[in-house]
Amino acid sequence: MKKRHQQKLVILSLALLIGLNIPIVLLFDSADSLLGFPVIYIYIFSVWAFSILVSFLIIKRYHE
Repeated sequence: MKKRHQQKLVILSLALLIGLNIPIVLLFDSADSLLGFPVIYIYIFSVWAFSILVSFLIIKRYHE
């Protein structure tokens, strides 16, 4: 794997560190629900799924 692809994964990790930080997560802590699920759960799992998708695309596209 080239250096620039490793850098993309490091940037993704830093974005996840910020996105899943407690003050950011608590912004979505409310009594509202979407499709019967609390908004905080939808936020956490959507960020998690997005990170898996982006990391898969980086690894798949740039694997040598």
